[in-house]
Amino acid sequence: MSDDLTHFDQQGQAVMVDIGDKPLTSREAVASGTIRMEPDTLQHILDRRINKGDVFAVARLAGIMGAKQTSALIPLCHPLALTHVGIDFECDQPQGRVTITATARVSGQTGVEMEALTAVSVAALTIYDMCKAIDKRMLIENICLQKKSGGKSGTFVRE
Repeated sequence: MSDDLTHFDQQGQAVMVDIGDKPLTSREAVASGTIRMEPDTLQHILDRRINKGDVFAVARLAGIMGAKQTSALIPLCHPLALTHVGIDFECDQPQGRVTITATARVSGQTGVEMEALTAVSVAALTIYDMCKAIDKRMLIENICLQKKSGGKSGTFVRE
């Protein structure tokens, strides 16, 4: 792990990193997280019996929109011209678990890890919001970076 905390200047003040001299490179990040719920709640989602609508369709759009707004939410993130944001859902109905995976891509001067993480977070929060009337015990957990590629630091893959 690097001791280089690039978001601080020599006086310890928070700063936005200057990426002006960095080359454009293709970058990708994949993040994931889980939302646990009662199995019956997940069955309601799968059967499209949630009164607010198609939960996964709305959560997918919310995750994409969240990724696009990351720089407005995280103070030192650069605004990025994302080239792709994809959101996938994997359901384990007997366990009442939905795994959310977000992939973000950009051709730019800085990475897209925060955009992928934000996409997962917003998608999970949207599922919670749409289902809270029938299941207030839902639990959002394990949001993390799974892999990233591109840029000076190279490739990272979670073991």
